[in-house]
Amino acid sequence: MAPGTAERLFSDGQRARLAAIARTDPELVAHDLHDPGYAAALADAEVLLTCWGATPLTPEVLARAPKLRAVVHAAGSVKHHVTAACWDRGLLVSAAAGANALPVAEYTLAAILFAGKQVHRAARRYRELAGGDHDWRTELHSSGNYRRTVGIVGASRIGRRVIELLRPFDVRVLLYDPYVSRTEAALLGAEPVGLTELCARSSIVSVHAPQLPETRHMIGAAQLAAMPDGATLINTSRGSLVDEAALLPHLRTGRLDGVLDVTEPEVPVAGSPLYDLPNVLLTPHLAGSFGNELHRMAEHALDELERYADGTPFTEAVHSDALGHSA
Repeated sequence: MAPGTAERLFSDGQRARLAAIARTDPELVAHDLHDPGYAAALADAEVLLTCWGATPLTPEVLARAPKLRAVVHAAGSVKHHVTAACWDRGLLVSAAAGANALPVAEYTLAAILFAGKQVHRAARRYRELAGGDHDWRTELHSSGNYRRTVGIVGASRIGRRVIELLRPFDVRVLLYDPYVSRTEAALLGAEPVGLTELCARSSIVSVHAPQLPETRHMIGAAQLAAMPDGATLINTSRGSLVDEAALLPHLRTGRLDGVLDVTEPEVPVAGSPLYDLPNVLLTPHLAGSFGNELHRMAEHALDELERYADGTPFTEAVHSDALGHSA
């Protein structure tokens, strides 16, 4: 794990639970499995409990872990450290993608409702007017979430959770995902449409597709131009999915608003207009698990460790054939 991660990941109670589940040293956190100081522990390890910043499990690392049978990841994607050698070895792999999806979906729901209500725009104007006499009924005549159309790009785990969270609200949901049938989309509660049509019909577009070569800049010039004036683009996925060079002119003129939790590059370069544009809410990739939300991922990982110890299947097993179209 990256330095400092384990200290934030586990509560005291969860550390005690880990010690009860497995024969382990709760104080031993390997930041780099190439370090000879971890050689003895690696040679004896049956399960690795990993999180962000884990060492890639290359053939060389696995060769020094002859007893290793499983990897339990207390975070979302395992693409950074679970290599082809792990699948060749037949390792069991679990991830906490579901636990990490919930806070992202919650952030997105809040962003959608605030965008529909034009909260950020109203707050800016309120400050500019210093509370003076003003007819807000005229300026905010287009605000509100009654039958607003929301476009969800990607029926990923997070995208599906966002659709689920939107069900109590009186909004229309459009969905673009080439892997989802019309029937499945209807069951989710969304209308399946093409990507450009989704952008053209939605006053709020939220991106939840995985980062893959084919999804790079999927929200490009044509899609951005199709979005109606005053629409909001929300991106909590990866910065590479949006063509930032094509987006900036729309943001600079104020034609579109942005809620950007991810960018390309991440962090934006010094002097980027994203820092100062009044119609952009820029956050530091915090939609996912942060603060006490890390304990939810830890709890899931401990649940999976218990299942492994009991000889029962993981609830969120990761399979190599699914990684080609997932985060």
